[in-house]
Amino acid sequence: MMIHCTSPSHWVDYELIDVGNFEKLERFGLYVTARPEPQAVWDKSLSDAEWQKLAHATFKRDKTNPEKGDWILKPNMPSQWFINYKHEDLALRFRLGLSAFKHVGIFPEQSDNWDYIFAKCKAINQPKVLNLFAYTGGASLAARAAGASVTHVDSVKQVISWSRENMEASKLDNIRWVVEDALKFVQREVKRGNTYHGIIMDPPAYGRGPDGEKWELEENINEMLKLSKQLLQPQNHFFVINLYSMGFSALILDTLINQIFGQVDNKELGELYIKDRFDKKLPLGIYLRFAS
Repeated sequence: MMIHCTSPSHWVDYELIDVGNFEKLERFGLYVTARPEPQAVWDKSLSDAEWQKLAHATFKRDKTNPEKGDWILKPNMPSQWFINYKHEDLALRFRLGLSAFKHVGIFPEQSDNWDYIFAKCKAINQPKVLNLFAYTGGASLAARAAGASVTHVDSVKQVISWSRENMEASKLDNIRWVVEDALKFVQREVKRGNTYHGIIMDPPAYGRGPDGEKWELEENINEMLKLSKQLLQPQNHFFVINLYSMGFSALILDTLINQIFGQVDNKELGELYIKDRFDKKLPLGIYLRFAS
């Protein structure tokens, strides 16, 4: 298993400054945010006073509903702004925003997967790519920038609109947007007989579809992967899955893939992390990917 650090040299507009005491201090372009991070069980390297001085926006959880909260903003801190990502021929632009769920619209560690997706799509003639649980579309943009025909599936209409903004900001077009429960969508795609050269997914631990469909990772991931195998082209294909669920082992994911897909070529399994200025390593999900 590989432990893979997202390269800071690819991220001029992002930096993990400090992480500890269940919080992380990050720079996104010109602005610094402080927000909760459940895996940061160690101490901060900077003092609380230094955090307060650096942070333009600080997230405070709601005492009655810990899943939500409010941002405390310094003067001139915008509610929305843009950042850029560039690595070799891949150049993307993202609109960020301060959500009530602490998210800002991007997971910077996923840039390692974007580079992988971009390269794999470049190597396939007229690739078709399916991105499930696609959020604000970093992986969709990477595939489209490489010339792929992309279907982007997410259950939240507002997130689809956000993804479209990122597509337009990145000077891309013609991504197919689908507001639907991801599991229901792949069930229908199998019945339709559709296939894809690339399948990407980043399923949450828990979630709801647009019609209240319930998603639980432990309950549904086995079926989702079985269906995905049926949707994947037998040759000239790639598959990427990322999980951020505390307690879900990389070995569980590896066993699932081995049982469902059998022997696959060029399999990579590991953990993504980002280092802060003090060399502390923050784990940010497990991934498995392969290509043929």
